[in-house]
Amino acid sequence: MESVIDELDLKILREFMEDSRVTYRRIAKKLGVAPGTVLSRIRKMEEKGIIKKYTVSVDYQKLGYTVTSITEVTVSKGKLVEVEQKLAELPGVCAVYDVTGDVDAIVIGRFRNPSELSKFTKKVLSIPNVERANTHFVLTIVKEDFSLPL
Repeated sequence: MESVIDELDLKILREFMEDSRVTYRRIAKKLGVAPGTVLSRIRKMEEKGIIKKYTVSVDYQKLGYTVTSITEVTVSKGKLVEVEQKLAELPGVCAVYDVTGDVDAIVIGRFRNPSELSKFTKKVLSIPNVERANTHFVLTIVKEDFSLPL
């Protein structure tokens, strides 16, 4: 079975994960390959969906989003997909996870203040087929980094 990517692709990804503004030429020089090689490898990873988009890491606390929440949601049987779609569209929602266990979905949200979190919680509870929601107010973020070392 052919591997999805090889060691050179991994090295290129590592460079982009360190600094998404790095140039193809700089990566090529560091890795000892031609810039055209880097460009073609990046395009292939984009086509395969390995590189989904180019972005920046933002400190939301410094932008005033001081409240982070984790909400457990229980949904009526057979309605999970439509409820999760509605949850994903709510303001402040960063992630919606379909999970196993005692609840059906987990929602991660960011808000400017407790009042915004309160409005969000009430909106979640008003969505048809939401049976129960249990919202946790995050006190301290010990670690928050969704990039894995490659």
